[in-house]
Amino acid sequence: MLSKSEENYLKAIFHLSIKTDKGISTNAIAQQLDTKASSVTDMVKKLAEKQLVFYKKYQGVTLTDSGEKVAANVIRKHRLWEVLLVEKFNFNWDEVHDVAEQLEHIHSEKLINELDAFLGHPKHDPHGDPIPDKNGNINFLEKELLSVIGVQKKSVCVGVKDTSSDFLRYLDKQGIALGKEITVLEKEAFDNSMKIEIDGNDFTISQLISNNIYVKQKG
Repeated sequence: MLSKSEENYLKAIFHLSIKTDKGISTNAIAQQLDTKASSVTDMVKKLAEKQLVFYKKYQGVTLTDSGEKVAANVIRKHRLWEVLLVEKFNFNWDEVHDVAEQLEHIHSEKLINELDAFLGHPKHDPHGDPIPDKNGNINFLEKELLSVIGVQKKSVCVGVKDTSSDFLRYLDKQGIALGKEITVLEKEAFDNSMKIEIDGNDFTISQLISNNIYVKQKG
């Protein structure tokens, strides 16, 4: 049984690995986990001894098949708990991350499988991120950032890049949520802000906002 810290390292490496085919540097892991590079090196060596990662100095860190499965399982638990908190316990989507961070380290396979079944085997968490199955398989949804959608094009919100509480609360105020249809009405060449329409209401959002909303284009 792995420690909470070991699981967090594997999860961090997994998330970083999605963005590249190369080994993950210890500095990148340190930044992801807000810790020292020297601490990362010590932990990576420990995980390598357990055959959960491959590590060569100056070549970075990659997950072994076993390490990838462990990381995917932690992510699965995290996202299932988020679904439970939102759908059954009336949490808002900006309130669930920290609670799920604690619950994801429960080591009961039966509990998580029963939770998955109780929730109807959801495919995505409240933020639109895919939930791995019990074998660690993940089906990534085709999506693009709202910022690249053309004028007069319609799309549907399918996720968020920034999952911070501040950003999610901002989206709530604007009525932007998963499943909402968004029409791009205008784009400003000066600052790349855009006017959008949701539920018959139009308003302007900055490029920072549009760069953190994932959509799937309609038609």
